[in-house]
Order: sequence, then structure tokens, then C-alpha cells
Amino acid sequence: MSNLRKGTLTGAVLGALWVMVLAVTVSVALSFGTGEALRPGILWSLAWGAALGLGTVFSPAILIGLSVAMGLAHVVLPAPVLFGAEVGPVLRLATGAIMALAAWWSLRRILDDVVPGDLTRHEFEAAVIRFLTGFGYVFFTAIVAIPFYVMVMTSLKNQSELMQNPLDFGLDLSQGWHLFDSYYELMTDFNFGSYLLTSFMVSVATVFLTLLFSIPGAYAVARLRFSGRAAFSRSILLIYMVPMIVLALPIYIAFSMTGLRNSIVGLVLIYPVTTIPVGLYMLQGYFRGLPAEVEEAGLMDGLSRLAVIWKITLPLSLPALASVSLYVFMIAWNEFLLAFMLLDDPSKFTLTRGVAMLNSSEIPRQHLMAGSVIATLPIMAIFLGLERFMTKGLTAGSVKG
Repeated sequence: MSNLRKGTLTGAVLGALWVMVLAVTVSVALSFGTGEALRPGILWSLAWGAALGLGTVFSPAILIGLSVAMGLAHVVLPAPVLFGAEVGPVLRLATGAIMALAAWWSLRRILDDVVPGDLTRHEFEAAVIRFLTGFGYVFFTAIVAIPFYVMVMTSLKNQSELMQNPLDFGLDLSQGWHLFDSYYELMTDFNFGSYLLTSFMVSVATVFLTLLFSIPGAYAVARLRFSGRAAFSRSILLIYMVPMIVLALPIYIAFSMTGLRNSIVGLVLIYPVTTIPVGLYMLQGYFRGLPAEVEEAGLMDGLSRLAVIWKITLPLSLPALASVSLYVFMIAWNEFLLAFMLLDDPSKFTLTRGVAMLNSSEIPRQHLMAGSVIATLPIMAIFLGLERFMTKGLTAGSVKG
């Protein structure tokens, strides 16, 4: 095992693997951005990576020299780390610069504290963990960013460009505002402004009804003593053991018989059924973590139980309430199955139902992508803006519960 912890071997192996990861990442990114058929040279990547890894272990100056040499090799050699069928010198130079800077910056951090001699177990494991962490960042960023990038770029093209080269995801900036014709047509010809408003109203109503029932229910489980309290607390999330597709037919029949099908009221009634258990589960854990002495002091001062909840418990639970509200809003905004099953009138469609309507051979593909962008960006902005509240509420509920 001591041989595996040799700094030189560790640097060479991790360097080779990391530069190969960089080569694949850069080739994919530049291929999507330029439309050129770039592909990584695996053997060249492994060779340069091993050299750069050894250079990092022995001396920062050697790493800099090798990084510059690898960058220049993209212009001089016919097939360095990245190459394609007809790649011009400008793109080769840009590729070499990106690869050189990325390898120099990242290998210094991955192989930090790695020396040419023997490594301790802690030093060896730390280097491997830094490599795996970097790989995880690159991999998961790629699987999220690439589909979103393709979706956005496709939405900004016209039909002739898509027919000419569907795999070209570059932009023709000379079109100016005509790049956004798909979005304009969605708002004017496909009534997407109404879909946005409907989804927002349904999501807000779902959040309100969920909190209305979840707050007293979670408080009762957390504070009050009654028969079956423990069983109820453990069985709150049992509803998620039953797939929604199993309940689809009974819901459809019941709503058809009661006249609630094809109505916004029906959605507002059924959505909280799927979100109230989540609110109960998250809030009961947070309520248990609040000091009971504060509520008891309020009761001794003459407040009723409802007044204690309103004036003491809820102000102390704002992080959890924000977390539950955000999570429920996201569920209602993205819900598709029930909206697809219950809504037939286009004037009452939610956003997800409207996007599904665009998935037709008669509608240009860029309109579908534009609709997907419109459905994604608002919830993404809300999540990124309020993510800290969601994280705080989820953590508090899971630990204190």
C-alpha cells in the first residue's frame, strides 16, 4: 500500500485522469458553442496529464512550463489534446489557452501537499477526494447545463436554421431582436401569458391551503397529546407510497361526476392533497425543536392556544414556513399529470399543460423549447433566490425532529 502512496505515482495518475476529464469537458463545451466537431484525444490527454501531474508534484515552475507547452501544442501538432476534422488555427489557439489555464489552475489544487516522496494516508486520501470532488462538480454541472443550454439555443433559432443543421447551437447575433420571435409568438399566438398567470395563481393557492392545514396539524403532532399521535406522526408520508398514476383514474371519475374536471378549482382542491403531507412532515420536526417554555409562558399570561401559535410559534418558525412554501410552490408549478388529465380547455391550461400542447409535429420545435424556457426560468429564479431558506428549513426539520 505504501507504493500506492508515492507522490510521483499519485501525481501522474491523478494528473492523467484529470486532464482527460478536462479534455472531454472542453471538447463538448466548444462543440456546442461553435458547431465544430471537436473530440478529445484520449492518449494525448493521458500523456499530457501524467506529465502535468508530475510537474505539479516536483515544482510549480515545471507545471507552468508544461501548461504553456500543452497550449502551444494545439497549434503546432496535428492532433494534440483536442482535435477535429477541420479545426482552424484560431479555435486551436483558443482551445490550447483554455486547456492550459484550466489544467494549471485545477492541478495546483488537486495535488496540493503532494510531494515526490512517500505520502501519509491522510495526504493520499485528501488528493483523491479533491480529484473526485472536482470530477463531481464537472459531471453534475455538465448534465444540468448542457440540456438547458441546448433548450435555450434551440428556442432562439428559426425553422430554416434548425432544418439546415439541428446540431449547430451557435447564434447569429445579426438577427437582433428577431432571435426572440419564438417567445413573442408564444405570448401572442399561443396564449402563454394566460398559462403563466394560471400556474402562478394555482401555485399560490396551493401554498396557502397547504399551510392552512399543515400548521395546525403539525403543531398538534408536535405539542398536543392524543390517542394515535405516534402512529399518525409516522404515517404522514405513507401517501407517497402510492404512485399518483394509480390514483389517476379514480380522481378523473370523481371529478367528472362532481363537475370539477376541466376547472381551476379542481386543481386547487387536488394539489394540496399531495403537498399537505410534505408540509406536515417538515413542520412537525421544526415545531418540536422550538422551546416549549416560551409557549407555556404565553399560556400562563392568558393567551389561548391559537394566540400562542399566531403570536409566538409562527414568528419563530419563519425559516421553516419559507422552506415549506417554496417546496410546495415548486411542486404545484411543475405538476403535470393531474393538469394533463383534468384540463381540456386551452383557456384554463397551466404552464406545464401548455408546454405539452406544443409537443406536436405541426408546431415548430423552437416553440416547444421556448415554452420550456418560460416554464423553467421563473421557478429557477425563485429557487436560487430563496434556496438558503429552503436549506435551513429542511435541515432544522430533519435534525430537530
